[in-house]
Amino acid sequence: MRTQDIVIVGAGPAGLTAAIYARRAGKNVLILEGESFGGQITHSPKVENYPGFPVISGMELADKLTEQVLALGAEIELDRATGIETAGGSFLIHGEAGDYEARAVIVAAGSHHRTLGLPGEEELVGNGISYCAICDGAFYAGRDVAVIGGGNTALQEAVMLSERCASVTVIQNLPTLTGEESLAAILRTKENVHFLFSHTVSGFIGKELLTGLRLRDREGKECEIRVDGVFVAIGQVPENGPFADLAELDERGYFASDESCTTGTPGLFVAGDCRRKQIRQITTATADGAVAALAACRYLDDLASRDR
Repeated sequence: MRTQDIVIVGAGPAGLTAAIYARRAGKNVLILEGESFGGQITHSPKVENYPGFPVISGMELADKLTEQVLALGAEIELDRATGIETAGGSFLIHGEAGDYEARAVIVAAGSHHRTLGLPGEEELVGNGISYCAICDGAFYAGRDVAVIGGGNTALQEAVMLSERCASVTVIQNLPTLTGEESLAAILRTKENVHFLFSHTVSGFIGKELLTGLRLRDREGKECEIRVDGVFVAIGQVPENGPFADLAELDERGYFASDESCTTGTPGLFVAGDCRRKQIRQITTATADGAVAALAACRYLDDLASRDR
């Protein structure tokens, strides 16, 4: 088994940026990715807040990052990391397809969609329930849909759906939206977009195919709305479980690391949406990638100097 200088777990913006900086520092780099390159950014039809690109699709931005990483000579293995253990001054990374050894590790595992956790939700995924408008929005052209959530992701999905659906109902459990005002302003101009504030989803209507939602307001009063599809956009859950024994997690499951991207385990670094942070944007993920990579490079250089 060949020992890499750095193994990066995750090929989202944080992991790919870490690979760029590590390769430019002359380190051998292997990226492990269990799904697709780009992470959650690939679900964004329009990215308008990434420097240098007034408008670009998330998929295109992910492709450009991946091409840059490969051009610099980083290796990519399509394998999902299932755990990491220390092994005599280095790390052994376990994957579903094999094991990998590295002197330093950067975990940029990202996060996955948070579900509502209601009865029937799993059975209705793909039959009226979706977590990705760019993936499934076309199936609901000319139909009535709902978007659950009031943050940036929910508002972005609502904007996209409003361009093809008969109506879009944004359901927010708070009295106001929490996403960017620029997105909210766009939605307020849409005649086919409606808002339901201070309501939560209490149940799904339909067994084999979604036909509507049961809602509950803050006073406990329930009502029903008829929709053909619902897009759930209520946040993310970090993918940190397999690595919890090596680094401290906070109460929400995020790595309890600061802007230095370091952990209590020497040689283990974290970056991106899997880390505790106040702002989760593409730019903060790429910033983490740069910080974590440079910290890992310094760690390796210090080891090499001590061995001389």
